[in-house]
Amino acid sequence: MNFNLHTHTRWSDGSSEPDRYIEEALRQGFSVLGFSDHSPVPFENSFALKEKNLPLYCRSIRDLQKKHSTPSSAEKTIEILLGIEIDFIPGLTASFEELSRKYHFDYTIGSVHLVRDENHEGLWFIDGPDISIYDDGIKSIFGGDGRRAVTAYYRQLQEMVSKHKPGIIGHLDKVKMYNRGRYFSETDPWYIRLVDETLDLISASGAVVEVNTRGLYKKRSETFFPGPDILKKILKMKIPVTVSSDAHKPEELSNLFEQARFTLKSLGFITQHVLTGKEWKEDPL
Repeated sequence: MNFNLHTHTRWSDGSSEPDRYIEEALRQGFSVLGFSDHSPVPFENSFALKEKNLPLYCRSIRDLQKKHSTPSSAEKTIEILLGIEIDFIPGLTASFEELSRKYHFDYTIGSVHLVRDENHEGLWFIDGPDISIYDDGIKSIFGGDGRRAVTAYYRQLQEMVSKHKPGIIGHLDKVKMYNRGRYFSETDPWYIRLVDETLDLISASGAVVEVNTRGLYKKRSETFFPGPDILKKILKMKIPVTVSSDAHKPEELSNLFEQARFTLKSLGFITQHVLTGKEWKEDPL
């Protein structure tokens, strides 16, 4: 089955209207397409939904969902899902439960893009196309201490998992994206401990971990999120996974899916998980 649950449109920081993604998904033979624009955050930015537009976003996707649930005989079928990627920032962003109760999302992706330091005095942006912002944040907010910065990232991720229980964990080890061996090593014992603690919480929460291909196809990472060492642990712990492209353009919907599935199979995975309706189902790799 071909599907993607991590998709950004012009409602947040994607390139196109939702219809264009559906057209491309149909062209590629998708069975399921989930939209997951960035949730509002309480400060000026160029990437998230505006608070006033959140009801409009939900209504537009629900309208498309209805349209494609009863296609004419000449049209191909595709299941459309309404999701949202909630950017978790302690003390700043709304609770996942509150958003879900109000807007009745089919699923939520929980992600950390902005890391708050222990004293809540700054936000470290670990994403985007500019590596200098990543570097400047470590220097100005964490005094150049990579371990302190990465620890803050995983502690924030752990708080999100344990308190808010998103259905999908977005790009689990994204903090490595611009590291490139400069601030920390993924083989450091302290780093491994942080990952293990996070996986224990994810396992207990029942969440699905996405295998996110975007870092690799945008040439910002040397591996998928998460990387193979973490994926081996996920397999051993029987945590479900789902492959996603984190598409910001229609043509990115299935980028590197073949490679991701090959990687999973080579590690010993037999299935990935797909959401249809409100149920997760296993899909053979």
